[in-house]
Amino acid sequence: MDLGYNILSGIIPTWFGEGFPFLRILILRSNAFSGELSLEFSKLGSLQVLDLAKNDLSGSIPANLGDLKAIAQVHRKNKYLVYGDHGNGGHYYEERLEVYMKDQILTYTKTLSLVTSIDLSDNNFSGNIPNEITKLFGLVVLNLSRNHITGEIPGTMSNLLQLSSLDLSNNQLSGTIPSSLSSLSFLGSLDLANNNLLGVIPYTGHMTTFDAITFTGNPGLCGPPLPVKCSGDEDKKQGHDDSNDEGLFDNWFYLSLGLG
Repeated sequence: MDLGYNILSGIIPTWFGEGFPFLRILILRSNAFSGELSLEFSKLGSLQVLDLAKNDLSGSIPANLGDLKAIAQVHRKNKYLVYGDHGNGGHYYEERLEVYMKDQILTYTKTLSLVTSIDLSDNNFSGNIPNEITKLFGLVVLNLSRNHITGEIPGTMSNLLQLSSLDLSNNQLSGTIPSSLSSLSFLGSLDLANNNLLGVIPYTGHMTTFDAITFTGNPGLCGPPLPVKCSGDEDKKQGHDDSNDEGLFDNWFYLSLGLG
């Protein structure tokens, strides 16, 4: 169901789950929906794509997003929808989906049934990222950017082994970047810019594939790929320089004794 880019307003009806139990795609982006998100996600057992971006939704990100059964599963087989009698020349129904990933628009058609995506960007959500989201083991795209989300990035985000795009930029996230993110080998797009993250960037493993723009706008972050050096590195460098100076002094002292 695609009702995006309209002027729909008010609260998103809670009966979506009961009314459309087999709904696979729900796109309500670029409308004027407001209020808290209170859908009964446990009744949307077939939902694979949830796009509510660019509305005026507020409150906390609901923990019951973790009840989306179709996203909790890893999809390895592609499925086509068929209309008409398949045995008598029925036709494949080709769905089409546009997924927004870090200023890019990716279009899926034939592989659409393999895509799982949650996009809540450009709203007014606040509070923490619920740990329940990290139980959606089949999730491929997660975009929570441009909200007012606080707290730390859950270390259990590394449970999302299928994740190919993660955008948490332009929020108020704090704390350090979990080193476990470096284990997400499918992650091709990452944006953590413009938050309040701090500490050393865990620039190991798969994290070394991302450049500085991924981490900019976090004054407390340091280390590669940012040009900002960590204070510990300066201390180590100073200690190394001091030891070299002491070595040069000792050599000069013994040399002068020998010459004297």
